[in-house]
Amino acid sequence: MVDRGASALSLPDDWPAHPDPILALNGMGSFDWDLDTGHFHMDAQAHEVYDLLPEEFDGRPESLVSRVPPPEAARLDAVVAQAIKDGSENYGSYFRIRCRDGTARWTHTQGHIQRDETGRPRRIIGIVRDATAELADTEAHSLRAAESDAFRRQSSVVQSITAALAHARSVQDVIDVLKDTRDMRDLGVASIVMGLVEAGRIRLVSEGPAGSFVPGTLITRVDEEYPMSEVVRTLSPRFIETPEEFADGYPILWPHITELRITSAAYLPLIAQARPIGAMGLLYYDRRGFSDEERAVLVALGSTIAQSLQRAMLYEQEKDLAQGLQQAMLPRTIPSVRGADVAVRYRSAALGRDIGGDWYDIIPLPGGRVGAVIGDVQGHDTHAASVMGQLRIVLRAYAAEGHTPATVMARASVFLHELDTERFATCLYAQADLSTGVVQMVRAGHIDPLLRYADGTCRRIPVEGGLPLGLSAEFGRLEYPVTTLDLDPGDTLMLCTDGLVEQPGTDLDDGMRTLASLITAGPEDVDELAERLIAVAEERGGDDDVALLLLRRRSPEAPRAAGRLRRHVPPGDPEALRQARHMIRAAVRTWGARDRADEIELVADELMTNALMHTEGSAIVTLRALEGRDRRLRVEVEDSSSALPRRREAGEDGVSGRGLLLVDRLTDAWGVEARGGGKAVWCEFRVAPPAPAPDTGDEQ
Repeated sequence: MVDRGASALSLPDDWPAHPDPILALNGMGSFDWDLDTGHFHMDAQAHEVYDLLPEEFDGRPESLVSRVPPPEAARLDAVVAQAIKDGSENYGSYFRIRCRDGTARWTHTQGHIQRDETGRPRRIIGIVRDATAELADTEAHSLRAAESDAFRRQSSVVQSITAALAHARSVQDVIDVLKDTRDMRDLGVASIVMGLVEAGRIRLVSEGPAGSFVPGTLITRVDEEYPMSEVVRTLSPRFIETPEEFADGYPILWPHITELRITSAAYLPLIAQARPIGAMGLLYYDRRGFSDEERAVLVALGSTIAQSLQRAMLYEQEKDLAQGLQQAMLPRTIPSVRGADVAVRYRSAALGRDIGGDWYDIIPLPGGRVGAVIGDVQGHDTHAASVMGQLRIVLRAYAAEGHTPATVMARASVFLHELDTERFATCLYAQADLSTGVVQMVRAGHIDPLLRYADGTCRRIPVEGGLPLGLSAEFGRLEYPVTTLDLDPGDTLMLCTDGLVEQPGTDLDDGMRTLASLITAGPEDVDELAERLIAVAEERGGDDDVALLLLRRRSPEAPRAAGRLRRHVPPGDPEALRQARHMIRAAVRTWGARDRADEIELVADELMTNALMHTEGSAIVTLRALEGRDRRLRVEVEDSSSALPRRREAGEDGVSGRGLLLVDRLTDAWGVEARGGGKAVWCEFRVAPPAPAPDTGDEQ
């Protein structure tokens, strides 16, 4: 604590002495100075110390110039600045104010500087008191005659409790601080009772010592004869100095608490913004009576607790509202996805009314496919949540229309750019065909996904990305390259927002490696894994939301690739084309599809030839055997052109133009998918299941 003896001040000769100095201990208030916003909050007692009405002060420190002369203000600023510069936690100083009637008043302030993890000062919480009487008999030019040890202890208690309460985020936090802090014991308090005013009644939220609950007092009316009801009605503290006074004043309550051996009690109204929000009782077991000093300190303490309690109640209300709004913007239910297990989780940051723009979504798509979305709108406020809700809806709409992943992302970016907002959003969209395991992904400034294989190993999947949504439209860069991966049965795709990865003091790559290790060591079940990951996020805390989506391809129900062959066919290489045809012919017969071999070979040859003739690059042919309820063979031919194939009418003697007609007639299903900067034309053939093995047993 700053040495008050270092402040040697004197009153100017032209300043009149205060005509009727009040006791220093009867005027003590508290303040809360937010250094980020500049807001300077004072309680009612602090307004009295400065001789100000609440409506005369707008919460700006510079507005106190009407009471604090410029030389005093400059010196006080220097004391605070020096404490901040030195890295001190506390400071103290005497200074003079000019009261409304022109008289001078000596005042003393003590402050506790709160800093963040980087050491940057963020808040100053402290007390201010009238020191006129204290200095009345002291030479004005020397203030080395500091307060008595008892008063310094009492003041330090209020300051310490105020600092501890600054971190309270809920009513229970306030109660826990008061019950657990050593400072309350230093005041001699043995137990605390607290109630909150709700709709004209007082609801007990802290019942005091174990076993002390009085039947019928959980909820009481304000007009009942209880000490907490009295202080709420009168807005004045009630000091009970002896057991006899307690018994005489509250005959209904006393018989129930006689065995607690209470010798005295102090009941304080908790007043915030000129209205009672609750009451608190401090119970003592081994003392009688209260000095003027103790009464003043307890009144100041009650004011500090009331402010903290009001902040906590407002915080809880705003957090409930924010979480309700956030949940309303997220999907109410996740649809059942055939062939996959899906788990989603959301954790909101502990930021009160601040609400994040993180979201997830699962979108059923035509053809048994599914879309998985994870995203994060810039900012932590209701506007971010509003933008998030609109983005989620348009992404669903564009995906459901059957657009390619790159088109879905580009259109969503244009939509966000045209909204009346300056926000941007990061997003990752994955479109999965669970029958084949092919997943196409596009990324808009978002972090990469992770893939856990069936054997439990996990790795980061690099996805070539584009600019965040909104920015890509603004700068005319709407290209979103597509990354394709194979999701085999038992594999799990994990999408998340950066709140699960980023940690103070670590970079993104380290965070991704840590997350991959957690997934590797985690349970196989996606719901259990999601719970494990979100529990880790809860333990870490942090100021960012977390959204998480896990998609695991099931083995029993989803069709699985019984075999997969792939061949690269460069242009102008007849030998490579011949080898590809041979690969297809041999595989079709090996996989038991001999009855459709001619059709499969003809269609595959047509697709490969078209790719080589109508594009400038190579062709990649893939043959898959899919097993499920319907056994199928799937042929895919990829090329580097984004131009879609189109059906043309062939002339009567034409030798071309019949390719897609042939594909449509001979296959059971076919289509086109975007693949990176090109495309893949695919087709499927239903084939008969393998014949059962002959019975070699002898007839009896």
